[in-house]
Amino acid sequence: MTTSPRIAARRAATRAEILEAAWRLAREHGIAGFSLRDLAREVGMQAPSLYAHFDGKDAIYDAMFEQGNRQLLDFMGDLEPTGDLRALLVEGARGFLAFCTEDDARFQLLFGRPIPGWEPSPEAYAPAVEALERNRAVFEAVGLGQPEHLDLWTAVTSGLAHQQLANDPGGDRWTRLVDDAVDMYLAHVTKEHP
Repeated sequence: MTTSPRIAARRAATRAEILEAAWRLAREHGIAGFSLRDLAREVGMQAPSLYAHFDGKDAIYDAMFEQGNRQLLDFMGDLEPTGDLRALLVEGARGFLAFCTEDDARFQLLFGRPIPGWEPSPEAYAPAVEALERNRAVFEAVGLGQPEHLDLWTAVTSGLAHQQLANDPGGDRWTRLVDDAVDMYLAHVTKEHP
């Protein structure tokens, strides 16, 4: 049995509305702090009606995780390793921190483990893998091809984002440390690989 385009469009719009409401609730109550009943009330339906669109709360988290990582991919655009290495890293770090600090709930979901027992499905995780692979390709293109180069970089940049969101939300105490963090990182990797 096929679904008419109009019904499919209405279903997609309802799913999008549910996800938008889930993000609003996550921003207000924390990523793990809302119930399906809260979510249903937010979109004007009964909780059991959500199951017509998502198999349960884990499926909603999956959709949110995938959506957040697709937003990251869109934000990243096509990474081009042009210019000098320091400028590339500074620009990349500033962009990543801007992406992270514009939405604390999204940052928690994408880069933390805020939901006990939940892990994204392979389908929801695929955009995260793609984002990491894009970064890996750029790092390899500029001569930083060892796995620990990217691991250290992600630890430094996500650490700055975490500190900023946890200790100075809306401020710049940690985001203004980008230049220093890049210089420390480069001193380490260039000492290791002159």
